[in-house]
Amino acid sequence: MERSALHPRITGLILAGGRGTRMGGLDKGLQPLNGEPLALHAARRLAPQVDALLVSANRHLDAYAALGEPFDAQIVADATTDFPGPLAGMLAGLRAARTELVLCVPCDTPNLPLDLAAQLTHALDAARADVATVVTRDSIGRATMHPVFALLRTTLADDLAATLARGERKVRAWYARHMNVEVVFPDEHAFYNANSLQELAELERALPAVGESRHES
Repeated sequence: MERSALHPRITGLILAGGRGTRMGGLDKGLQPLNGEPLALHAARRLAPQVDALLVSANRHLDAYAALGEPFDAQIVADATTDFPGPLAGMLAGLRAARTELVLCVPCDTPNLPLDLAAQLTHALDAARADVATVVTRDSIGRATMHPVFALLRTTLADDLAATLARGERKVRAWYARHMNVEVVFPDEHAFYNANSLQELAELERALPAVGESRHES
């Protein structure tokens, strides 16, 4: 698959290594949405924005390899097998990437913005930050942070490894120790995800009504 010439600095990372606790232990990224795995929807929207694609997974690796094959995706697993959380998946991606930046997204957001990489990269460079994260606002202006959507410099890998070695697992706490710029996206629907089978069914019903989501400047 041809990669975007606009973002040769970026490796995309789909985080699909969770326990799926609220789905009864099911592998969330492989659950069907409109007849196709959730992670495939995310891959289709992320791959054109980046130079290379990684998928962080801890089980069903063959299924993820097949899913990622059209995008030449590489499958990476956490260093431990106890489902230590998204920071471990981020570390695996930072270690595997051959680019300056890694763009992390969760596997269960099938309508992620098509300009996600462009907007986060612009903000990261402008602020000379280490991390760029996503914030949305609802109809009355309340802000919601989406911490698993993040653009990270690969130079953060050693610090993240040390953080995990100390037993720390909180994503926001790790971000807070670094220069983090928040980017506001106006369409909160673009970041809707599915943490349960009920939410997945609701997402499937809503998806056809949701258009291509982009950042508004």
